[in-house]
Amino acid sequence: MSAPASHLDTIWFTRCPVPTATGIAADRGWLTAEFAAEGIEVRSLQDVPSEVAGDHHYTHGLPGLFREGGNVPALWARSRGEATRLIGLTWIEERQVILVRAGSEIRTPGQLKGLRLAVPRHPIPIDFWRAMALRGFEGALSLAGLGLADADLVDVEAEPGAGQWEAELAALSRGEVDAVYVKGAQAVEAAARHRAEVAVDLDAAEDRRSRVNNGTPRPITVHQRLLDEHPGVVARFLAVLLRAADWAADHPAEVARILGAETGGGPAGVAGAYRAGASLHLDLSAERLDLLAAQERALRAHGFLETPVDVAAWADHTPLATARHLITAGESRA
Repeated sequence: MSAPASHLDTIWFTRCPVPTATGIAADRGWLTAEFAAEGIEVRSLQDVPSEVAGDHHYTHGLPGLFREGGNVPALWARSRGEATRLIGLTWIEERQVILVRAGSEIRTPGQLKGLRLAVPRHPIPIDFWRAMALRGFEGALSLAGLGLADADLVDVEAEPGAGQWEAELAALSRGEVDAVYVKGAQAVEAAARHRAEVAVDLDAAEDRRSRVNNGTPRPITVHQRLLDEHPGVVARFLAVLLRAADWAADHPAEVARILGAETGGGPAGVAGAYRAGASLHLDLSAERLDLLAAQERALRAHGFLETPVDVAAWADHTPLATARHLITAGESRA
């Protein structure tokens, strides 16, 4: 006989400062509304003191937590033995570029050969910033049939509390490195401050495999305990996210406002980083799972994962299928 389900009085969610259906749903108040009748409080890790939030955004050690964010910490937590399940994936083009100093003549992936590429180090449990840079340069070099061994990787120590990309771009300005990988809204603004120019636009590449990185594809994960004890809650949470993605597709101006708040970027940064009408819809298609599996292999090769993660086995398709049924049946309150 299975153990009775524990009482659920609080649902936690966390998301990265990037475009997410969770962020949209939270802004609209739909997550709170969905579970209010049962007296279940919905809280964000981003809105509580650090002593409460802990490092759960990275470790996913909180059983009642939904996480929508970068795949590096999600895969890392799973590889360390945390009992999480993958219940959705999104793919959002998020301006991934390689920057060089103003006036540089570097404009093609092949010209990165032999250059000094900035690879940051951050004092955090899982250095996803470093992983992003390695994967970004790897993707850019692959477009010319090259690899990381064809360039000179230069460590750049990031100071705690410094802005995104600041350490790498400062090193670029000082002439200590020749190229920097960046992505997202704040990167657009940081590049402008440092007068850096785009050498390689990864978003322009036809092969999306060159853009596989921390946010592409972006996973939604949940703890196995919550899924086992409250499967209906998990499905309803996903149903709200599906509705949020539908709403976002029809309200680009409102989405831009929300993204500004979520990413910390201004209007120019948001407009420069995200394509209007970009889909926030989640799925667990074979294509997205294969792309995530490619990311897993690369992260393991670079030493970020302690043990292999079987992406196909990690994925649980039932909650998303149930969420879609709830929407069709009109049973979600949001």
